[in-house]
Amino acid sequence: MSERPGSPASYPSVEQAERLTRRGLRLAQFTVAYNVVEGSVAITAGLLAGLVSLVGFGVDSGIESAASILVGLRLAARLRHGEADEAKERRALKAVAVTFFVLAAYVIIEGVRGLVGGEEPDTSIVGLVLLATSVVVMPLLAHAKHRVGVQLGGDQLIHADAAETKICVLLSISTLAGLGLYALTGAAWLDPVAGFIIAAFAIHEGREAWEGELVKDDD
Repeated sequence: MSERPGSPASYPSVEQAERLTRRGLRLAQFTVAYNVVEGSVAITAGLLAGLVSLVGFGVDSGIESAASILVGLRLAARLRHGEADEAKERRALKAVAVTFFVLAAYVIIEGVRGLVGGEEPDTSIVGLVLLATSVVVMPLLAHAKHRVGVQLGGDQLIHADAAETKICVLLSISTLAGLGLYALTGAAWLDPVAGFIIAAFAIHEGREAWEGELVKDDD
């Protein structure tokens, strides 16, 4: 394994490091599978109901999947070669940053269009159930990833994957709040506003990923 910041006393043995890396790989694989299903349902339900924030959440699930694929590929390569390729990992983070900026632009444009056009979306029960499920599942997944990263002596790549999952938790909460309030009040402007919150999160995380600061976030 390549050197990692932190106390050498906290480094695991070679056998432990391989076992933990494999666990991190399995968590990344689960993230991909979960987000593919989550994203497909969210986008479909969002398009049917005309909910910008739900479609944006589904697109974010696709971004989460792409990020976890990149992380999984790097962990798999680390298991094969016994060390991390730091240059490739930095490039992977920059690629993730670009996708966050694209997501932010999409949500902002659609949100403004919805506000100007005065469109009134339908309530989506499927979307509400999906988001509530994500609020339960994603924190557990983020914690599991963070724990593996800590046990590996502060592994930057796995902490980055945990940070990606944590942003999904925040997006789930903001989108659920927006849709829930719309279902209760019928105020159509709440959906675009929830979308703008998603865009703000995306820009923040995209900037940190581009600057290489995302991996430094604590749990």
